[in-house]
Amino acid sequence: MFDFLNFTFIDVIDIVLVAVLIFELFRLIRGTSAMSIFVGILLLYVVWIVVRVLDMKLLSSIMGQVLGVGVIALIIIFQQEIRKFLMHFGNSYKLFGLKKQTAISAEVIEEITAACKRMSESKTGALIVIKHSSSLDNIVQTGDVINADIHRRLIETLFFKNSPLHDGAVILTQNKIIAARCILPITDRKDINPRYGMRHRAAVGISESTDAEVIVVSEETGEVSYIADGRITPVKNNTELRIILLNSFNK
Repeated sequence: MFDFLNFTFIDVIDIVLVAVLIFELFRLIRGTSAMSIFVGILLLYVVWIVVRVLDMKLLSSIMGQVLGVGVIALIIIFQQEIRKFLMHFGNSYKLFGLKKQTAISAEVIEEITAACKRMSESKTGALIVIKHSSSLDNIVQTGDVINADIHRRLIETLFFKNSPLHDGAVILTQNKIIAARCILPITDRKDINPRYGMRHRAAVGISESTDAEVIVVSEETGEVSYIADGRITPVKNNTELRIILLNSFNK
């Protein structure tokens, strides 16, 4: 009855891997409407394990059937979260140390930060996505291809309120402005501060599903924010933003 207490090294590895998968899934759905459903299912599964250990055959059989049929329902309920999890897992390669680092020169970072400083001072809204290793081809296809060298005045011009390209996001790579007026996925998280608007929610959305990093300039306050892995970090000044980008893209 209590054979499950005889742990082996393989059992420890099994438990650790399951814990990592559950943690990653929890991190992706944290703050979303799916969170309460996930916790409920996890508790139901724990109860089923306890019932099986206690050898309560009838209840164990009923719960096993419910959980078995429930797998199909879970796929339907969590289809967006499963897709996000698989994209995040496939794009990162963190567990295997294979994630490629994207190098951006100090000169290019200076152009980006200088443009953000000017737009912050003039309270020009901006949404800048900087590509890492994840493909952004599907995002680029929603906008207009630019394919120009990165320059502060060009970035400012793209976000100028009378520009036909100012709505949406600008996509950057190591040394190119790839596209403008791009549409980003909006996060459905409920724990984001209400003071953040649609630009920030779009920035969180793309940073959750890819390894891209995003800079947002608020049109209302001029505040500059840095977003990565679904986390919003207010930036105090231009120097701090420069340091963040240098550390992130030149590891």
